[in-house]
Amino acid sequence: MKSQAQPDFAVTLPGSEVARIARLLDLDEPDTLSDVQFARRVSAGFFARSATALAAVLGTNRVVGPVVPEATLRRARKANKPLSREISERLYEVGRVVDAVSRAYHGDRDATESFLNRPHPLLDGETPFDMARSSSAGAEAVLNLIRRAEAGIAL
Repeated sequence: MKSQAQPDFAVTLPGSEVARIARLLDLDEPDTLSDVQFARRVSAGFFARSATALAAVLGTNRVVGPVVPEATLRRARKANKPLSREISERLYEVGRVVDAVSRAYHGDRDATESFLNRPHPLLDGETPFDMARSSSAGAEAVLNLIRRAEAGIAL
């Protein structure tokens, strides 16, 4: 994650999960999106700026390559066309995890970065970031881990 002097992104984002993730991914009109509208946006494909916005939070090397292939991102930018549904879903899943971890750590960027990038024993030694980007089931495993922690279950 970038450690520039910026306000904590979790603190400045709106209250609903859809709005927070839409803002994190730099979607138009994030505060007015319904769950259904957001689902349609994922299905239609995000534009390259969504990957750029997520990279601004996580760092370019964490998004370009591991989540979105560099050549794919370059082609989408050049053609001004949306990314595929599959890549958009990856961005969405990683965004969900970043949002949840950031909220769990009350917007503390360093703690969020540390959690995302440290191997976790309940994820069979994988980092939460790597697990989240692997598949929607991987992202759900990380989200379940966060939910258990928020419920006070020892991790």
